[in-house]
Amino acid sequence: MATGVLHRVCGGLGRAKNRAPTAGQLVVLSRGFETSSSRNSQDSWFKSLFVRKVDPRKDAHANLLTKNEESNLYKIQFHNVKPECLDAYNKLCEEVLPSIHADKYYPCELVGTWNTWYGEQDQAVHLWRYRGGYPALTDVMSKLKQNKEFTEYRKERGKMLMSRRNQLLLEFSFWNEPVPREGPNIYELRSYQLRPGTMIEWGNYWARAIGYRQHNSEAVGGFFSQIGNLYMVHHLWAYKDLQTREETRNGAWQQEGWDEVVYYTVPLIQHMDSRIMIPTKASPLK
Repeated sequence: MATGVLHRVCGGLGRAKNRAPTAGQLVVLSRGFETSSSRNSQDSWFKSLFVRKVDPRKDAHANLLTKNEESNLYKIQFHNVKPECLDAYNKLCEEVLPSIHADKYYPCELVGTWNTWYGEQDQAVHLWRYRGGYPALTDVMSKLKQNKEFTEYRKERGKMLMSRRNQLLLEFSFWNEPVPREGPNIYELRSYQLRPGTMIEWGNYWARAIGYRQHNSEAVGGFFSQIGNLYMVHHLWAYKDLQTREETRNGAWQQEGWDEVVYYTVPLIQHMDSRIMIPTKASPLK
């Protein structure tokens, strides 16, 4: 590029005076290019100060972020129900899901089941835990295929749904494990689609941030996806009501360090949304 520019400039000088550029003119031009090159080098060095450096990793992100001593796998289900079928759908779930939860034959637990109040309307959200990881999930799915009541439940449920999707999740090591709690509560599911490659950075900040959000026992669970939408994080919170949610969230800003966490984690997010959910009768999280 510099050679082309020099050629055009020198050609212009030669035509202007009907002769080739003098040695002095070439020296000036050369110094100009040296100055430009030096400036570019300095700019690159200056910008390098702000480039985030990532340490090489020799283990999967999941192993660095989750509780290695506990092989818990979670499945979250999002069911978009036909508006006219929501009551019937809830009744059907109340008849079938608690029996699976209570039966030790199935190595799984129903953590919570909700209807979305604010966010996507006419939506049901179910969260299951599989103690034992993927082998437990496979075992449950195999056994449920032989369960005639569950097979009939799926057929009836299918008539009521417009769409459904799910994700397999692991829990962050620094979050609480979700346990049944008394109500009444409302629950907020905050979901974050992170930029690829930023999960470790997110985990590092939130390992400190979670300490700012425990004062009212509002933290229920924190998860990140393994199958489904990748680089997806879900934070589950419980509040007495919407006013308590507002006061609790505002209170976090009064704690030194919370603003810094928000400042550094917001650039990691591509998309985020919030659901306010009401637990159904079948939910262990009331």
